Amino acid sequence: MDIRTIKTFQTIMKLGSFQRAAEDLQYGQSTVTMHIQKLESDLGVKLLERGKKLKLTEAGRLFHQNADTLLKNYDYLVTTMNELIQGEAGVVRLGVMEPTASYRLPQILAPFMQQYPKVQVSIQIGNTFILSQMLNEGLIDLAICSTPETGVGHVFEPLFNERLALLIPDTHRLAAKDMIFLRDLQNENILITTSVCPYRKKLETSLLEKGGSPYSGMEIGNMAALKYYVQAQFGIAVVPVITAIPNPEGTVLKNIHDLDSGLVTGLLRKPNGSSLSSAAEKLIAILRKELQAL
Repeated sequence: MDIRTIKTFQTIMKLGSFQRAAEDLQYGQSTVTMHIQKLESDLGVKLLERGKKLKLTEAGRLFHQNADTLLKNYDYLVTTMNELIQGEAGVVRLGVMEPTASYRLPQILAPFMQQYPKVQVSIQIGNTFILSQMLNEGLIDLAICSTPETGVGHVFEPLFNERLALLIPDTHRLAAKDMIFLRDLQNENILITTSVCPYRKKLETSLLEKGGSPYSGMEIGNMAALKYYVQAQFGIAVVPVITAIPNPEGTVLKNIHDLDSGLVTGLLRKPNGSSLSSAAEKLIAILRKELQAL
């Protein structure tokens, strides 16, 4: 059943004649007649009684009552598909690690959602290992995370360095020190995140390589909570700078001289051969622009 034949039928009913319908639709009258014949053939029933005055059959009345809904649904479907193709609608499943998820993404997403209100963005928060697994299993479309341990099956695009610094109580012995090195953290009680956290892995590797080991550690599962445990003098912590500005009362944020530029963070996605929606590509363009500017 051709959607054009349904539109022709409804136009005839609206205007009251084949001739007027032909003029309105800019068809020849023979085309209008052919449309009705085809529609009746497709449905297997007669819709109109021909004569001086158009008269609907019982089947024609039933069809006429429901055809407008069918046309509206069709128009809605066409509009929705066009919006999807143009990237103005759809669903984007985004995985994000902290602190980007809490401290950067809301400010980036707000104007995007205003510009594309019909795009639904689903956000999953996790560490790089979990996000890599989710991407591999097709649970998310792309991720913002640190450099993965392996590049097999994924493409990683570095965008910025997440700067790290040492947060300590202002009464700590290192608070008055002008330059702090990783070796100065030897034998300190360092507050650390979970074993799969890339920030912890980077810190532990750096401490081993540059003389800051041995040390003791208290594990805090939530990175955002670290600064409050430092404030309560449970220990010291190496944290992303963005999470500790302004630093909590009674604490001091200090650079570590030999801790390199920070944790590389970027976009993780399937290889270019894997298709993404137009909406996802639009979001990637905005993420790339905003995060590379950091």
